[in-house]
Amino acid sequence: MKNKDQTYIFGTHAVFEALTRAPETVQHVYFVGGREAEKIRTKVEELGVAFDRCDEDHLPRDVGKDSVHQGVVARVSPNKILKPYKPFIEGLTVTDTTALVVLNELTDPHNVGAVIRNAAAFGISGVLIPEYRQAPVTGTVVKVSAGMAFAIPLVTIGNVNTTLRDLKERGFWIYGLAGDGDTSIPDEAFTKPSVFVLGNEGRGLREKTEEVCDFQLSIPIEKEVESLNVASSSAVVFYAWKSYHTKKRGTV
Repeated sequence: MKNKDQTYIFGTHAVFEALTRAPETVQHVYFVGGREAEKIRTKVEELGVAFDRCDEDHLPRDVGKDSVHQGVVARVSPNKILKPYKPFIEGLTVTDTTALVVLNELTDPHNVGAVIRNAAAFGISGVLIPEYRQAPVTGTVVKVSAGMAFAIPLVTIGNVNTTLRDLKERGFWIYGLAGDGDTSIPDEAFTKPSVFVLGNEGRGLREKTEEVCDFQLSIPIEKEVESLNVASSSAVVFYAWKSYHTKKRGTV
């Protein structure tokens, strides 16, 4: 983020989700025009959020000219989007059906946004995001998440390995996602609270992080396909986890 006290989100869906799910994060809204953006204006007025009408040339400089904003931009407080780890984990009710995601040095904001959206779609309880060596939560992340960045807890953490050890002490099993993993997802039962660790797009997980993991998951794919990207892999794993617990409850 260019400013730790503020960042900009854009697009009608992302801004609407922020206003609906986390209005306390929204500091100011800018309307550039467009029919879809006008639908949000009523919500803004209901909440009493400050807003301005402006043209493209007068949008905040942090909003790139190539941003697909659909006529609406909002300034939000990242400090209110991201939750601190300790109060989050101590307030979390943990059962065998609880799952968390830990991002480990993802650099592409599109992947971060897609993972957040996938996590929200499959009922993950939170996405843990390192403060350093990690793509931060930006407007692009929020837009790619389709506004789901406001629907699921995003938690800031320090050292990844230290956090994983703490989670293990709290009863979680740690699953690393790796192309050369030794546990095939279809054969694996997620019988304990789960943590899924997603590594860097090119390098994967660091060796020391792999050592902390209880399992290294692999996704069986056709030999002609080299690998799935981190966002696609996360969707497959989250679905497998969700499917296991849904079947266990006898609802399918």
